Amino acid sequence: MKGIILAGGSGTRLYPLTKSISKHLLPLYDKPMIYYPLCTLMEAGIREILIISTEQDLGRYEQLLGDGSTLGISIRYAVQPKPEGIAQAFIIGEAFIRGERTALILGDNLFYGPGFQDPVWNEDDALVFGANVEDPERFGVVGFSSEGHVESIEEKPACPKSDYAVAGLYVYNSDVVEVAKSLRPSRRGELEITDINRFYLQSGELSVRLLGQYDTWMDAGTHESLFKASQFVKTMEETRNVKIGCIEEVAFCKGWITAGELMKLGHPLRNNPYGQYLMRVAGRGSAG
Repeated sequence: MKGIILAGGSGTRLYPLTKSISKHLLPLYDKPMIYYPLCTLMEAGIREILIISTEQDLGRYEQLLGDGSTLGISIRYAVQPKPEGIAQAFIIGEAFIRGERTALILGDNLFYGPGFQDPVWNEDDALVFGANVEDPERFGVVGFSSEGHVESIEEKPACPKSDYAVAGLYVYNSDVVEVAKSLRPSRRGELEITDINRFYLQSGELSVRLLGQYDTWMDAGTHESLFKASQFVKTMEETRNVKIGCIEEVAFCKGWITAGELMKLGHPLRNNPYGQYLMRVAGRGSAG
């Protein structure tokens, strides 16, 4: 399976924070925001990842993450000339996907919990995640029949049929590129990811997994939600004495890098808590 992180857009909802920097590079507590979606893909075992962003921002991501080799993964980069919808990512990434199953995650979304690490990612059907939210009209909304079966998905409906929004993590089979190419722009002038989900729903190939009580999804694309996401990470890290979104630790736990390589990554950061944490994890690994 391959993974795509869509980190484009202009970030206007976060102005003035994003007038000079991509929102996906803003700090979400103690790490750049993009660490969290990257960590989600890595935890699912995905090692080939494409980051899509604007031409002016792409170099900053390359400076931050390089080619991924220090993490035992491969990271490639592609330009989104202008934001024309989430589904556009599959057209931009066609050469990268090359007929393989692909997971697309939005660069400003945080996922945490056991529900995102299930091997169901590798099944044949398309897979999306449904989260109960207070403001479903901001998202794609899942509609259910009286028997509880998924019967519709609507994009930002004025009158939502449920409180379940489709979270910003989508897993599709190799047909998704051709499906994306067949779409027509919506009234917003975008290729809507909801239209891809409708295609798979109508063909009987869409699975919707509702998040459990131990799963968390947060869209950090507004000032308020960015602050709340940072609070969540801070609280979880302090109460559990672990790091959330720590890409180096995930690479080590997956066996993609050694304890010595993890120690090497932590050493330049030894004067701050993040580097000290990496070195402690590496030390425990060496001892084990």
